[in-house]
Amino acid sequence: MTILHLRRARTSLVLDARGPGLPRVVHWGGDVGDLDDDGLRQLTDATAPPVVPSSFDEPTVLSVLPEASAGWSGRPGLAGHRDGRDWSTCFRLDGLDVRDGGPGAARVTVRASDPAAGLTVTIEITLDPYGLLTVRHRLRNDGDSGYELRELTPVLPVPAVATELLDLTGRWCRERSPQRHPWQHGTWVRESRRGRTGHDATLLLVAGTSGFGFGHGEVWAVHTAWSGDHVTFAERRPTGESTIGGGELLAPAEIRLGPGESYETPLLYAVWSDAGLDGLSDVLHTHLRARPGHPRSPRPVTLNVWEAVYFDHDLDRLRALADRAAQIGVERFVLDDGWFRGRRDDTAGLGDWYVDEGVWPDGLQPLIDHVTGQGLQFGLWVEPEMVNPDSDLFRAHPDWLLAVPGRLPPAWRHQQVLDLGRPEAYDYVRERLDALLTDHPGIRYLKWDQNRDLTEAGHHGRPGVHGQTLAVYRLLDELRGRHPGVEIESCSSGGARVDLAILARTDRVWASDCNDALERLSIQRWTGLLLPPELIGTHIGPERSHTTRRVHDLGFRAATALFGHHGIEWDIASISIAEQAELAAWVALHKRLRPLLHSGRLVRVDHQDPAVWAHGVVDHEQTRAVYAVARLTTSVAQVPGAVRLPGLDPGRRYRVRQVSDVPAPATFDLSAPAWLAAGVTLSGAALTRVGVQLPALHPEQSLVLEVDAVD
Repeated sequence: MTILHLRRARTSLVLDARGPGLPRVVHWGGDVGDLDDDGLRQLTDATAPPVVPSSFDEPTVLSVLPEASAGWSGRPGLAGHRDGRDWSTCFRLDGLDVRDGGPGAARVTVRASDPAAGLTVTIEITLDPYGLLTVRHRLRNDGDSGYELRELTPVLPVPAVATELLDLTGRWCRERSPQRHPWQHGTWVRESRRGRTGHDATLLLVAGTSGFGFGHGEVWAVHTAWSGDHVTFAERRPTGESTIGGGELLAPAEIRLGPGESYETPLLYAVWSDAGLDGLSDVLHTHLRARPGHPRSPRPVTLNVWEAVYFDHDLDRLRALADRAAQIGVERFVLDDGWFRGRRDDTAGLGDWYVDEGVWPDGLQPLIDHVTGQGLQFGLWVEPEMVNPDSDLFRAHPDWLLAVPGRLPPAWRHQQVLDLGRPEAYDYVRERLDALLTDHPGIRYLKWDQNRDLTEAGHHGRPGVHGQTLAVYRLLDELRGRHPGVEIESCSSGGARVDLAILARTDRVWASDCNDALERLSIQRWTGLLLPPELIGTHIGPERSHTTRRVHDLGFRAATALFGHHGIEWDIASISIAEQAELAAWVALHKRLRPLLHSGRLVRVDHQDPAVWAHGVVDHEQTRAVYAVARLTTSVAQVPGAVRLPGLDPGRRYRVRQVSDVPAPATFDLSAPAWLAAGVTLSGAALTRVGVQLPALHPEQSLVLEVDAVD
């Protein structure tokens, strides 16, 4: 065969396909230059693993599908058996193609088979024009009996210079909490058996050089694009190999391939950068924005009425909220939970997707007409995957649950999960949602919630998470096909379903049910590691947080919500005239900055004081930028050090000033540096390498700066 070299956007992938088996991954990472065949051969030979004492007589071959037959004693890429046989494979290469993988992308397709085991594997590797790598395996059972698959996971090598690991964990209302540690020998495994991505999902597993940060260091990362049970891992062997990978986490007997049947893994997204975590994000954000289905219209400023009315649905009160929303500059009005039959609290009604005639005697149309008459879009909350035992649907079809025969899974928020793998359950949900959207063409947005883990998720006596996940994808795809003008938000008791597979079918995520601005700073910062701002719902909550009871002024809440898909989660009909005016000013500021915020490059500041956080967005021409600096707590130092403003062109001059559209934080007047009143003009080199001294803000306050090139 040959040695392949894929190059895109300063990233290289080198595959050695000269042997009879699966290709060896010679290199994945920084561009190795324009190498001819001889140069590739010399690079491959120079990096080949040696034969070491007291080991195999031939070097171990590490492919994207590691096999014990090639000498690999680490985590296997494939695990399965055929009634106890064919549990180990020895794939031999049948063919290898390099072809166009889409605009500007290159794709390698590897085909290999093991006739003795009765298996064929196809491996697709795509390097897109921005440097993002995706890997997917497809396994076919060529035998004459069933094959039980336990694991099929793509694996990629990482060089030994990566000595630290970072990933994310979390819980409800504290999603995306970073954790970091040295990368030592052994395996770091993150598994999710929640039946959904999970509040504790790692999002990205990052390996990097010592001390890497947002703006510096060499880093490699993977993301498993799957909304069900999944695994992501990093492994460092005493023999010298270091790998990262991920895939679907399968339950026993969940995938049993009959003769001729195939299984396809979720996409594993892999990205490298020598510019730290912001470099990873830049590649991922650019890739997502280039998708054909990425939202193109300005992201509407949204009012969700949940924290204003909860289950108390009154037409006049909701009309008043819509009137106030229009005055403030809101562009989308979302009616949350409580509109359907029997839904007066969270203990009943899920599954009965009919407008409650007792609450809405004339249906939803009067409210829809009023909202749209104010120039706002109308949105509606649904939770179609769930059912309350106290519902007509459950009473009529108790057998439609995702459950082990003979018992119910533990209750969670008084609800169970509908088995969408059952055609009759799937058809019912699809018909109800389709009818709802057809009968109410004014609904332009669905807040699609999913409020519980899938526990003991049984389908006809066998594990059902895999089938349920595919059924949800199919349901979303069908509804979007029938109603292409309707946008959908992925909400899962906040941020428990945030992954690139669900985002192939939805238009944004709800990052968290927590609207506490201090908590949201961290949640949004780390969600932004994977997603660009326009895909992350960021709302201004009330003065006292619904979930933490912490109190914040409007400026801090609004500055936190500014950098995302902006919205409000607050009873704006009861706020003061002064609050209305300030809120309207923040909404107007967001709209003015929205073209920049939703297209530019996200940057996060590595500041030496942990009490000071800063982040910003810089346009790709490096002519404009906006930054927010937040004080989380008091500092040991009375005056924190200057804040650098990354992402600017060192050779340009820039005007830096505080935004004038909104009130300044009220408590920094005694400590404001002299430059702040009139602004300052400095070179990009000075701003990125020295920075500017900012006021000693009190804890839980933020300052927003605008930066414009002046030459």
